[in-house]
Amino acid sequence: MDLKQYKVLLTNLRPALGSEMKKTRLCVIISADEMNRYLQTIVVAPMTSSLKSYPTRVEIKLDNKRGWIVLDQIRTIGRQRIVKILVKLSEKEIRNVKSLLKETYID
Repeated sequence: MDLKQYKVLLTNLRPALGSEMKKTRLCVIISADEMNRYLQTIVVAPMTSSLKSYPTRVEIKLDNKRGWIVLDQIRTIGRQRIVKILVKLSEKEIRNVKSLLKETYID
């Protein structure tokens, strides 16, 4: 499987508990390529089409549709949850994700 950082995946997130995002949905790989190469788990951020004005969401466009990467719901998943590997984020979207990750989790 070609699991590269910032690729978009179709992923089955069931079962979920409480307020965790559920169902089969798009996710973006957050974990580094080296981790993705050797570990049986990957770190992802789910995506949603529901607009909520949370400061931890990054807007992207995929197939001419608006969506948001939900950086407040980052989780580690097993590879068996991956349904399909899709496209990679644009360079601008990657910069926005990196910036918000740093602002949210590092600063």
